[in-house]
Amino acid sequence: MLAFARRLVKDEGVEKIEFTKTLASYRAARDAVTVVDVPKMRYLMVDGHGDPNSAGFITAIEALYPVAYALKFYSRATLERDYVVPPLEALWWADDMSAFTTARDKSKWHWTVMLMLPEWIDEAEVPRQVERVRAKRAAARLDDVRLGSLDEGRCAQVLHVGAFDDEGGILRQMHEEYLPQHGLRPSGRHHEIYLSDFRRVAPEKQRTILRQPVESAGLRAADHDERIR
Repeated sequence: MLAFARRLVKDEGVEKIEFTKTLASYRAARDAVTVVDVPKMRYLMVDGHGDPNSAGFITAIEALYPVAYALKFYSRATLERDYVVPPLEALWWADDMSAFTTARDKSKWHWTVMLMLPEWIDEAEVPRQVERVRAKRAAARLDDVRLGSLDEGRCAQVLHVGAFDDEGGILRQMHEEYLPQHGLRPSGRHHEIYLSDFRRVAPEKQRTILRQPVESAGLRAADHDERIR
């Protein structure tokens, strides 16, 4: 199990953990690609396809957050372990990855939106909290919320500050320059971590970690789906 380091924040006698400040995998250098080792983690997930500016992407996110907060409140009240709900994350891929890294043809993109779930919350609690959310409010894709794990291991990542549509340059640099120069190749799905709330932050100020799982170019190509359960 992942041993989470703690940043303790006193909040009415309950310790609160902020994972973005305690986990190295939530830190990256701006416009400079680095390699990090990412531990296996669990996430609440919803899958989808197509343009992220579409209603389908938004409804997926709207299904995730009520469940994430229900689990947070359960953890605080029942387990006496509080935490800040981690930032929204997403996996992105296409049958032809040039549609993502070069052509940026959003109609051909596949995605999985995710919120990390702390290790101490039992997986059996997820469906119980989904039902509690269902009883209180309607969420279009609540039935699609699932618990999955991601074991990315060695990853190249960089902090991008700016609009999502401006990611192409740094992605090309990562895939066409940095990885070949360091004897690496992609071995999993493109991963983004949204440190800014894109609903409230101006595009030019948005902070996004761009992550790519990698392996040695001398190894046999990995089965990408093996990293996602």
